[in-house]
Amino acid sequence: MQSLLRWSIENSTDPNPNGPPPEPRKDIDPGIIDMILGRPDAELMKEDMSLATDPSKTEDERVAALDHMEMLIEQIDNANDLAKLKLWEPLHALLTASTSTPEIKMQALWVIGTAIQNNPSAQDAYLALDPLSTLISFLTPSPSSTLQTRSKAIYTLSGLLKHNSPAVQQLNNPSINGWKYLRDALSDPEITVRRKTIFLLSTLLLPTTSASSAISSAPIHEPLHDNSHAAHISNPERASTSTLTASALQTHGILNALVQALTSPLPYGEDGDVVEPDVTFEETGIRLFHTYLVLCGQQLSKEDAETLKFWMKAEQEKDGGEKKLADRWALYLADLKELVAKLG
Repeated sequence: MQSLLRWSIENSTDPNPNGPPPEPRKDIDPGIIDMILGRPDAELMKEDMSLATDPSKTEDERVAALDHMEMLIEQIDNANDLAKLKLWEPLHALLTASTSTPEIKMQALWVIGTAIQNNPSAQDAYLALDPLSTLISFLTPSPSSTLQTRSKAIYTLSGLLKHNSPAVQQLNNPSINGWKYLRDALSDPEITVRRKTIFLLSTLLLPTTSASSAISSAPIHEPLHDNSHAAHISNPERASTSTLTASALQTHGILNALVQALTSPLPYGEDGDVVEPDVTFEETGIRLFHTYLVLCGQQLSKEDAETLKFWMKAEQEKDGGEKKLADRWALYLADLKELVAKLG
């Protein structure tokens, strides 16, 4: 639309129906047109990337450029243009560049995460760079991997993994060892990272069979465009991550880590002095176990089931009954009873 308006302004003149076609006007300053219409987003995105990757610029200038780019790629067409403009490679390279400060890396993670959220086309373009080992590495606390950076890494991983079974499969790659890092993140010193991690695991575990069937049974009459969910229509199984996740939770010791995180939570906080259980983490964990045992029809080891059941019984007595415990965990009473029954 901007290109059409630009052409209209540049070529506007009094028409002469009997004369030759008008020549394009040369007397209009392109700067004036830019002021009226604004510069094309693709041009702005390339300029932002040029600034963000320029080590001669200050950290504030580079972060501001990435912040502006993040705003632009909130539009799905712009996010898909990252591939056409060949911007994915330099954007990803910012995560490992020696000239990137922790603040720049965090902002780059934010841009990537926003671009791939609910966008299969962008997910595929980014996954082609084999980024998982780099993203996963940010989950280990260190001076260069701050709370904010780890939180943004989870945000980016969430965007890449959700409804994307090819990406989830890569977590099993020994060179990535992604499930191990996610398991360790459940005991991160910061409760925010623990919450984001357990929420991601819970999301990946949710069955999507009904959605997949509905999509696969629908006739396809329209062409599939890059900015649509064409990948899910052509391959409905792509969106299903539940089976992969259920298997990984058991194989990589994540179920046991979750049981321990709920029943014997580690302290958290700036000084590690907060010992009270976190309500949000607890609620998400219980929902995850309900999904795993009831909706997915899986089983816990005898030891884990007994530990979880004993703890839930103690919490029920503390709260004064099943109904109050269900309310505390935002469950229907019937869901809580189903969960308890599955524990044996």
